[in-house]
This record gives sequence, C-alpha cells and structure tokens, in this order.
Amino acid sequence: MNVFSFARCLVLIFPMLSLFAAQAASAENPILPAPARVSEHVYAWIGPHGGPNPENKGFRMNMGFVVGKDAVAVFEAGYYEPMAREMLAHIAKITKAPVKYVINSNSQPDRFLGNEYFRRQGAIVVASAAEAKRMAAMGGLFAESSERALGLKPGSIQIPNPPDRIVEGSTELDLGGLKITLMPSGAAHTPGPLVVHIPKDKVVYAGDILYSGRLLAVIDGGSVKSWVKSFDALKQFGDATFVPGHGKPAKLAAFEFPTREYLLLLHTHMTQAVEQGKDQQDAMASLNQSRFSKLENYQELAGRNASFAFLEAEAEGFK
Repeated sequence: MNVFSFARCLVLIFPMLSLFAAQAASAENPILPAPARVSEHVYAWIGPHGGPNPENKGFRMNMGFVVGKDAVAVFEAGYYEPMAREMLAHIAKITKAPVKYVINSNSQPDRFLGNEYFRRQGAIVVASAAEAKRMAAMGGLFAESSERALGLKPGSIQIPNPPDRIVEGSTELDLGGLKITLMPSGAAHTPGPLVVHIPKDKVVYAGDILYSGRLLAVIDGGSVKSWVKSFDALKQFGDATFVPGHGKPAKLAAFEFPTREYLLLLHTHMTQAVEQGKDQQDAMASLNQSRFSKLENYQELAGRNASFAFLEAEAEGFK
C-alpha cells in the first residue's frame, strides 16, 4: 500500500471510529431511559424535575411518540443531537416504522433544538405559526443558553431551520391504521402550543399546558390569563389520559391544583392589585403562594411567576 492509499484509508476510518466512540459513550452514559408505555400506541419519556444541567444532560421534561402501522409521530425533538439520536434508537427497538413527523408542541429549547437530526433522517417537522415565529426569533439565544446550561462547547447545538409544516387549524395525520389530530391552542406557557389527540387510545399529549409535581413557569411570550382558557379547552377530551410537559400522565383532574388553581391565583390577585393601584412590589408582597410551596422548583420560580403575572395584568389594565 502506498502513502496516498494509506492516507485515504485514514480519512475514511477516522470518522467511523469517532462515530463508534460516540455511540459507545452514549451507551455507557445514556441521556434517556427506556420510554414508558402510556397506551396501546403511545409511549413517553417522563422526565425528572429541575432545570437542564450537565448531570441530567437535558433530560428534565416529558417527550413521547405514537406508533402507527406505517409511520411514527414524535412529540418534541429534545435539546440537541445526542438526545434526538437516543430517541430514535429507543423507537427503533419498538417498531420498524419510520419516524415521519416530529411535532414541536411549543418553542422552548427542549422542544425543538433537536429538529435537524430528525430532519436528516427524513422526518417532517411540524409546529404552529406562533411557535415557529418564536423559534426564528429566539433560536440562536436558546442554543447558546442551552450549551451553557448543559456544559457543552459553543457551537455544539445546531440552530434548526424553520419547521417544514405549519399547523393553522385542526389537522389530521394518518400513521397507518391510526389517525392523530393536531390542534393549535391559545397562549399558555408559550404563545401558541400544539395539542395532539390520539382518539383511538383516548390519549392527549398536552405538553406544557399541563404541569404536575413541580411549579409551572410563567415566561415572556406566554399568558397567565389565556393559559387558564387553554386548560379549560382540554375538558373537551373528557376522560382521556393526558401527557403533560412535566409530571406523570393522568386524567385532567390531576392537573387542576398545580396548573389551573395556581394560574387563577396569579391572575385574580394581580388583576385586583392593578385595579387597586398597587405597584409591583406591593402586589408581589401581598401575594400568598404558600399552598403551592410543596411543588418542586417553588423557591426558584414563585417570585418570577408573580412578577410576570403582575406585568401582564398591568398591561391588560392599559387596554
């Protein structure tokens, strides 16, 4: 073998060795556990609580997928390529059907930053118009902040291209012997999340419209007032099992206290405070959130949630 042939072999072998090494490292230190079976066709990864960090490698939220005879639809794309790669590996152990759709329920970084890996495998990325707009505006910032939170090198997370398909109204997808319905919601945790209904299984993937076990997060772009309405809209699904963005799958009643009652407290108190002419400091000081203090993340989020709720109520007062 001459020098040039040897060099060409090295060029071909090194990328393969790097790939095998990455796969071996992932197998030894997996990001995701095996998904739990929610119903006949629906599976979910039920994440622990807390924020993203190097220890949890970003797995701190719920994601899932639904399996038809001909295709799979995945709920969320995860934070980054290694997580998306593990999702596909788990799915391949359950079905030989290809992943045809990746549905971003909202525009938070843990929901869409892994889109490009799925797209390279042939998946169609789906989102609502409001969430796609926020992805375009915040994608770079989200990638950078996620890299810092997860202890990754700059440039480790690829900023995804826009979604391939925008859902404007109720949309049905056929996975082969199983149809699912995508439904845009009003603002909640984010501006315009998608809800996925799997009628045959009586399951609804509600994403971050629903929280349990931890305190929900009010953020810029969401709406406390509209969130209550988005929660109430889920009552149309009756006795369905709901997969939340955070917490265990359950009937809707299980989310009444940690989601709806908490949002109502924030909205009612801050609206009254604005009507009474209180400033933000007084409004926040007089807000008693203590009955929700046993929810995880309470200390980190209670004050911030109160601040956002006041600013929203104040803005409503000027309309």
